[in-house]
Amino acid sequence: MVHWWTRNIVDPGKLPLLLALVAFVVTFLVTRCITRLIRAGRGPFHDVSAGGQHVHHVVPGVVLMLAGGFGAVAAGTESWVGAVTAVVFGIGAGLVLDEFALILYLHDVYWSEQGRRSVEAVVLTAAVAGMLLTGFLPLGIDQTGPEERLIRLNLVTTVLGTLALVAVVVLKGKYVLAVFGVLLPPVALVGALRLARPESRWARWLYRKRPRLAARAERRARRHDARWNRVGRRLGNILAGPPNPPNPPNRANPQNGPKPPGEER
Repeated sequence: MVHWWTRNIVDPGKLPLLLALVAFVVTFLVTRCITRLIRAGRGPFHDVSAGGQHVHHVVPGVVLMLAGGFGAVAAGTESWVGAVTAVVFGIGAGLVLDEFALILYLHDVYWSEQGRRSVEAVVLTAAVAGMLLTGFLPLGIDQTGPEERLIRLNLVTTVLGTLALVAVVVLKGKYVLAVFGVLLPPVALVGALRLARPESRWARWLYRKRPRLAARAERRARRHDARWNRVGRRLGNILAGPPNPPNPPNRANPQNGPKPPGEER
């Protein structure tokens, strides 16, 4: 075990990447637990405010990402400093991507359906980082025989091909398939070959002048949503927490309904 760790993690210089990935995943999980406790009104946790303004955790996340990134560049080959800055960067990235939807929509949608984009971004990022950690290890391994080099080269090729397929799946608007496709290359291949969703960039680029194909994509999207939306919503509730119901209109001010508990998150 010690020999494997030294040869595959330490010698190729992959320890900072591993530490950053672990810190990233742990930070996301801990943050989600805390925000759900705040939403439920349990435990000693509460929202952080400064001067009456709610401070989202994306703010300290950006600061930590900058500190970890610039610290890693300044550290150079100092191993222990690189390890520390990798952990700082991973923590910052976990805080930032937990509120990825806020950055994407420029609005606090943490407990809405749109807020699910944050969870998808976190899962996709963790999967890609894990693939880079395992798939590109061959580039830093010494004393490998011809057979081992061939095996590791095939692994690198598989990683690059899978990432290319995942990019196509994302352009086709199939984000859930993209997440699973990072972990399972056949899923990425299926997603890349199937029709794009009608609202995706791929459809806007290639289906605009092909009305029959656009109509097929629309029909397939309706059938898919009718079959799988309920399952996807349940899984999303487990990972991200159930979204807030739509605000009922306020009689005094129809534009501003009362906010449910936890909306200010």
